[in-house]
Amino acid sequence: MFTGIISGLGRITRADALGSDPSHGKRLTIAAPAGFLDDVQLGDSIALNGACMTATALDRAASVFTIDISAESLARTSGLDATGAVNLEKAMRANDRLGGHMVSGHVDGIGTVSHFAPVGESWELRILTPRELARFIAYKGSITVNGVSLTVNQVVDVAEGCELSINLIPHTLSNTTLGELQAGQRVNLEIDLIARYVERMLTAPKAD
Repeated sequence: MFTGIISGLGRITRADALGSDPSHGKRLTIAAPAGFLDDVQLGDSIALNGACMTATALDRAASVFTIDISAESLARTSGLDATGAVNLEKAMRANDRLGGHMVSGHVDGIGTVSHFAPVGESWELRILTPRELARFIAYKGSITVNGVSLTVNQVVDVAEGCELSINLIPHTLSNTTLGELQAGQRVNLEIDLIARYVERMLTAPKAD
């Protein structure tokens, strides 16, 4: 489990194919901030842009680790198939503060940035979400965007799904990759964990 509070900015420096056809995934080499890996062990979970991955090799001296990502995960996420900046979060401990909200690290869908512009000292981010996720997104509810726990300020239903609006403060822009977003860019979305259970309870067949 994670909290959606980014603990480091990393960079995918290599993305090597694990095979010669599309059924194979990739091995990613990620450069982490100095000291980020000091308490990480092989097999630990680390979220990359909101997607939970397993550390398969570590070089603490160089602050570098690797993960293997399957073709299935590559098809269901964005920003993990090539070199570039990524948000990093280590799995939470049982005694950690829950600064954001409960995040599983399982990407539910891909959204598209429809608007990103300054408003006063902050920035307004609007994301067009897939239709299958629209019913889980609510005003003042939680949403995870590229691994970052955020609060939804507005929801507008549209034919394609819904367009949600988020206010990003300067601290978030400086300490995550969200400050680099542009209109048209795809982002990883994870809906609020509680919403999954509410939807299941409302739609599951009732016992006789």
